[in-house]
Amino acid sequence: MSEKFEVGSVVTGKVTGIQSYGAFVALDESTQGLVHISEITHGYVKDINEHLKVGDEVNVKVLSVDEGAGKIGLSIRATEEAPERPQAQPKRAPKKRQATVKSTTENTEGFNTLKDKLQEWIDQSQREDLIKK
Repeated sequence: MSEKFEVGSVVTGKVTGIQSYGAFVALDESTQGLVHISEITHGYVKDINEHLKVGDEVNVKVLSVDEGAGKIGLSIRATEEAPERPQAQPKRAPKKRQATVKSTTENTEGFNTLKDKLQEWIDQSQREDLIKK
């Protein structure tokens, strides 16, 4: 098996089967390899069927050859040029927000400021009829 296919070589094969984890590619009449889902294309692949179908001829790069297990690891992605990444936008600091305070001259019902209540509390504390004995 390794006499025919060396790691790093690029060969043409035919897709013979598709599973959720990858695609099987026939390299010749007696040799098949697996293209793992992560090696299908650059970027995220949710469904292999969106990229390949049985019978497609594809160029693959041999990533690994395991003669003992009889497995060949292949990559379609390695035969394609990576797309250019857009320049990352610099992160902006979050805008600082300031609370707005509404000033009202009239007292709303049910709310008194401490200043207003303070004198009332002092007066209550000095009243004889409210002091517990």
